[in-house]
Amino acid sequence: MTSGQRRRCFGLLRSAGDVWACVLEVNAWRRRRQDAPLTGYQELCRELSGSGPGTFGELDSVGARSVLRRFSDAWFAAAKARRDGDVSVRFPRRRRALMPVRWHHGTFTLDGRRGRVPTARGTSSLWIRLAREVPYPVEQVRSVTLLCEGGRLFLDVTAEVPVATYPPGEGPDPGRVAGVDLGIIHPYAVAGPDGKGLLVSGRAIRAEHRMHLIDTKHRRRAVARRVPKPGERGSRRWRKYRRRARLVEGRHKRRVRQAQHEAACAVVSWAVEQRVGVLKVGNPRGILDMDAGRRHNLRLRQWQIGRLRQILTDKAVQAGITVDPVNERGTSSTCPACLRRVPKPRGRTLSCPHCRFTGHRDLVAAAIIATRTPGGGPTTPTAPAVVPEVVTHRRAGRHLPGAGQSRRDPRRPCMVARGSVGPRRPAPPQDGESLANPARIHNRASETR
Repeated sequence: MTSGQRRRCFGLLRSAGDVWACVLEVNAWRRRRQDAPLTGYQELCRELSGSGPGTFGELDSVGARSVLRRFSDAWFAAAKARRDGDVSVRFPRRRRALMPVRWHHGTFTLDGRRGRVPTARGTSSLWIRLAREVPYPVEQVRSVTLLCEGGRLFLDVTAEVPVATYPPGEGPDPGRVAGVDLGIIHPYAVAGPDGKGLLVSGRAIRAEHRMHLIDTKHRRRAVARRVPKPGERGSRRWRKYRRRARLVEGRHKRRVRQAQHEAACAVVSWAVEQRVGVLKVGNPRGILDMDAGRRHNLRLRQWQIGRLRQILTDKAVQAGITVDPVNERGTSSTCPACLRRVPKPRGRTLSCPHCRFTGHRDLVAAAIIATRTPGGGPTTPTAPAVVPEVVTHRRAGRHLPGAGQSRRDPRRPCMVARGSVGPRRPAPPQDGESLANPARIHNRASETR
C-alpha cells in the first residue's frame, strides 16, 4: 500500500489502542472510588457515545465498539476462570499501543484486490490494496479485522463456510470413532478403527522453535552493548534493530501457524478417507500446571495446545466430523493389552513388563483415548484397546527451511562438527540412485596383467 494508506491504517490501530486505554483509565478511577467497574458491553457503549464524535481520530463507532467487545469478553472470561478456582488469571489491565479493529458485515466493501474500511464521519474513504484476492465469495464474508503483526499490516477475513456434503454411503459414519493424542514431537497421533492409525511428525516445527531461539540469543548478544540506558531514548540503529527483530518474530509465528494448519489438514483428510465420524481429542492441559524446569516449561509454552485443538476442531466441523474432548490422564502409562500401569517411557516405545506388549507410545495413548467417555467417566479402560497395526506417516511444515530433504534442519551443525565418528549419511534421492561415493575395487591380479 502507499505511505498515506499505511499511515492511516496505523492511525486506526493507535486510536483503537486509545479506546482500550480509556476504558482501563475509567475503571481505575471507579476502582479508586470503590465503584463497580464498567464491564458490560452495553454500559461501555453508552460511555463511548457520551465522549462525542472525533474523540478517537478517524476511528468510527463500529470499530470502537469492537474494541469494547474485546474488553468485555476478556473481563468476563477472566472472571469465570477465577470463579472456577484459577486465581492466576488476571483481569485486562495492560495498555496496548495498537489494538485490532473489526468491522461486521454491511460496514465494509470488498472488490477484488481492493477493500474499503469505514472511517469516522467527515473523513475521506480509506481504500486499501490487498496482497491477493479474498478466497471466499463476497456474500459469505461476515467480518474483516485490521491488525498489525511483526510490523506488517494484515486484513483478517472471517467467512461463513458451508459444511461439506458427501454422496450416500461415503460420508463420515458417527459409529466410527478415532482417538487423537496431542504432543510436541507428534502434534497429532490418531488411532482409528480397523487397526489403522496416523502419525504426523512435528520435528520440523520443533527445529524451527529451536533455531529461532538460538538466532534470537545471538542477535541480543551482538547488540547488548548498544542497548540504551533506562530513561534514554534509543538511537536510529537501535530502532532499526527492533524493527528487524519484530519482522523476524512475525515470520517465525507465520511459519509455525502454517505448519499447524498443515498438520490438522492431514488429520482431517485421513479421517475423511477412513469415514471417521467422531474424533475424541485428549485434553493435556493438566501438565501445564507442573513446574518441569526452565527449559521444559519453555517447550510447553511453545506447544500451543489450545491453538492445535481449535484448528483441528474448525477443520473437522467443516468436514462434518464431530470433535469430543476427553480426559487423557494415564493414557501414556497404561498398557492397552493387560490394562496395568507401566512406567512412562522416555522414548517413543512403550514396553509392558507384565505382558511383554510393545508399541508406539503416542498410538497407544490415542487408542486408549478412543475408549474414553466425553465429560468424565473412568480413567482406566474396561476393555483392551485396539492399537493400530497399519500406520500412515505424514510430516508437518514442509515449507520450513530444510524440511523437504531430511528430518534435520540444515542450519544445525553436522555430526562431524560435533565429534561424530563419521559423516552424516546423505538423504536418498528421488530417482533411487545412491549418493554415496562409488566403491573402489582393488583387483591386483588385473593390475599386474
